[in-house]
Amino acid sequence: METQQEPEAPSVSPYIAGITARCPKCGKGKLFRGGLGLREACDVCGQSYAAADPGDGPAVFAIFILGFVILGGALWLEFRVGPPVWVHVLLWGVLTPVLAFFLLRVLKATLIALQFKHKAEEGRLTLTQ
Repeated sequence: METQQEPEAPSVSPYIAGITARCPKCGKGKLFRGGLGLREACDVCGQSYAAADPGDGPAVFAIFILGFVILGGALWLEFRVGPPVWVHVLLWGVLTPVLAFFLLRVLKATLIALQFKHKAEEGRLTLTQ
């Protein structure tokens, strides 16, 4: 007797889902409500996001990436142009939080999509006797 398998749902690239901040299952529903707050479930396919927990990973990656970009840009500007201090304060004081928000959003969405793709979940211990 043959068993029929259900056709698999079209796979969404976790990187595309991360960049667009869309549902890792269908690729259509929004992942976040507002800024960085995760929705309860997808409003298109109903996928629950209860198991999604990117933890501190996105923040760590963002710190390293932003540190490199912002510090590199500030040093380049200082040694190439030599602007007054207020230019640095204004430019990097505005650019840093804006870049941090968008980078955190992309990194958080990508880590969540990768968790769904690889079916990552919290580890469990089983006791054997």
